[in-house]
Order: sequence, then C-alpha cells, then structure tokens
Amino acid sequence: MSSLHKGHRERKRQQFLRSGADSFADHELLEMLMFYAMRQGDTNGTAHELMNRFGSLQAVLSASQEELMEVPGIGESTAILIRLIPALYQRMLLSRKDEEFILDTSERIGDFFRTLYIACSTEVMYELCLDAKGKKQSLHKVGEGDVGSVGLNLRQIVENALRARAVMVVLAHNHPSGLALPSHEDQIATRMVREALRPVGVTLIDHIIVADNDYVSMAESGLL
Repeated sequence: MSSLHKGHRERKRQQFLRSGADSFADHELLEMLMFYAMRQGDTNGTAHELMNRFGSLQAVLSASQEELMEVPGIGESTAILIRLIPALYQRMLLSRKDEEFILDTSERIGDFFRTLYIACSTEVMYELCLDAKGKKQSLHKVGEGDVGSVGLNLRQIVENALRARAVMVVLAHNHPSGLALPSHEDQIATRMVREALRPVGVTLIDHIIVADNDYVSMAESGLL
C-alpha cells in the first residue's frame, strides 16, 4: 500500500474515532468499510462507483453479491463484507426482545418492515404475530418468491399464530424491483390468510408491501 493511501486511511479512522459516523458522507462510510476487505488500492473511487451504479447507500446495501461484483474493484470478499452489514442489522431486528417494542400503528409497523427489508434483494413474505397491545410476539418467514407463485402455507401461518398466542397478525412482503403497490395476487393472498385465521380467533390487521424504501399499508388503503 502506498504511503499516500496508508495516511489517508489512518486519517479516516481517526476521524471516525473522534466524531463517529455523522461526520461522514455516505460514500465515505462505504470507503472506510472497504478498508477491511481491500487491503490495497483506492477505496474512495470504488465507493463512488458503487453509489453511481446503485444510486443510494440503501440500494448498495440491498444489492445482491452478484450485482456488487459487477462493479470494477469489487471482489468476492468485499461483496460479502457489504452484504454482512444489512444481514447483521436484520438479525438484530429479528432478535429484538425489548418490552417496549410496541407495533400498534400502521406507521410503526411499516417502518419496522421497511427497515427489515433493507437486507433483502429477493421477494420474501413475513408473518408478524402481535399480542393485544401490539407487542411483537414472533416473526416468521413464510415464503420466498412472488406471492402468486410462493404457494402460501396457510396451515403454517395459523400454527405460527397459535404458538405465539397472537391476537393479531400482520403479513408483509417486498417488491425488490417494483412499486410498493398491492397486486391482484397480493389481495387474493391477503383474503386467504384473513379467512384462515378467523376461525381461531386471530385477526389479520394489515398486509404491508415494501419497495424502494417505501411501503403501502393495505389496511390504510382500504384493501383489507
């Protein structure tokens, strides 16, 4: 590594230690992250390439390993490191057991899933089980692929709710390359789940669709 690059990297490390992430632009955070996978070379230029290719930090973190490796300078180790960041955050969110973690409004539920889907580059459906106060009891991945082809396992969804002693359930899935608008298939799947849960005394209160860091609540849209 040249002394110029070495000095630049050390200055960035010291800046982070002094001032934290708030003192960095998005591309600078990516640049610094890549220090730990790219032991040599100009990670600043690669960070700019990533931002130019994907358009935002959120889009970089949502990109697949294959998409990341299409960017000049990004090898397998760097792509894996970048993918680890949203995956770790997602795991932290899934394992959160905070007693005050209450999801009792469409806005809170939508924000929860918008954050959760940062790590997803493919379509995934989740079932969120809540108690009567809106406290998260459990969260289950119940399908992968578009809703029309995923083949919803209604029995699994009902059993998840019963095991969690849920009073309410929220469905959510993402449209990684589309708009956060419910499709005809989404509406059919929602009605099927609602009717499957009704006999066991569990209410489907919403179905959240997430795309491009935005979400739509089917309940708020009058589609539930």
